[in-house]
Amino acid sequence: MHLFKKLFLAIVAFALLASALVAYWAHRPILAPGQAPVAFAIEPGSSVRSSTRQVSAAGVPVNPWLLELVARLSGKATRLKAGNYELKPGSSPMALVDQLVRGEFAQEALAVIEGWTFRQMRAAVAAHPALKHDTVHLSDKELLAKVAPGREAAEGLFFPDTYLFAKGSSDLQIYRQAYALMQKRLDEAWRRRQPDLPYKNPYEALVMASIIEKETGQKSERRMIAAVFVNRLKRGMLLQTDPTVIYGMGERFQGNIRKRDLLTDTPYNTYTRPGLPPTPIALPGAESLEAAMAPAPIEALYFVARGNGTSEFSNNLADHNRAVDKYQR
Repeated sequence: MHLFKKLFLAIVAFALLASALVAYWAHRPILAPGQAPVAFAIEPGSSVRSSTRQVSAAGVPVNPWLLELVARLSGKATRLKAGNYELKPGSSPMALVDQLVRGEFAQEALAVIEGWTFRQMRAAVAAHPALKHDTVHLSDKELLAKVAPGREAAEGLFFPDTYLFAKGSSDLQIYRQAYALMQKRLDEAWRRRQPDLPYKNPYEALVMASIIEKETGQKSERRMIAAVFVNRLKRGMLLQTDPTVIYGMGERFQGNIRKRDLLTDTPYNTYTRPGLPPTPIALPGAESLEAAMAPAPIEALYFVARGNGTSEFSNNLADHNRAVDKYQR
């Protein structure tokens, strides 16, 4: 009996020591500060045992059996989520288990730039190595049917922003996020619009915003540029904006716009056709959307670049010609 008691106490002591050692190990950093993060993936349908072995096999320097033990002792073994992850320096085995439970996937980023065309956006998405490229072989029309059924033209429908996603995500996710965000921003701006604007619907305002986006990089001038185009529309004047002509030229544009280009009719040539072009010509940002809905309270009908990034605005043709002589000729 005395021997049995000693054996029992030894077992208890060993269990307590083992538990203490596991607890100590569970809260020690796996990667030391300064070490490179390690990427790994958990396949869908994996058990806790399979998951911990996948973590170890991917190069995370952790004992898979002990990691499984920590997951089981914490009661989280059945809650691990499949996906692509990244272990950062300082994370402990317990923190790693919590990361897998919360589904804190490795984050990648893709920047969509204001003023890009949809073609440029597609090229950036197709070139991103962390995306699953489900749309690369689709035409613009086929892609749009998956993202925004019923829409006929993709240009301008996607909001320029930086999009975060889990490594290995479908590129459709980016397009759907960017489309939804543009609709949200456009609707918000439309509800705040000034009265008596010459737009029949939010889409026409989006077209205007895209022209403003391409006409100036100066934030302070966007509302003034908008005022010029709105004033011209109200008077039935041609918009006569070069960016629409360039967009209509497509691949024929080689960096310089010539007089014959201004005279060659296309659906986007605002020197030959009245009103707005049929679609946006770029992806407008928030400030261009706001400018289109709230033009500056000025009577200007013309503007010309000064050569320093700003523009000279004129209310009549005579003043505009003088400004052209001064800054362009």
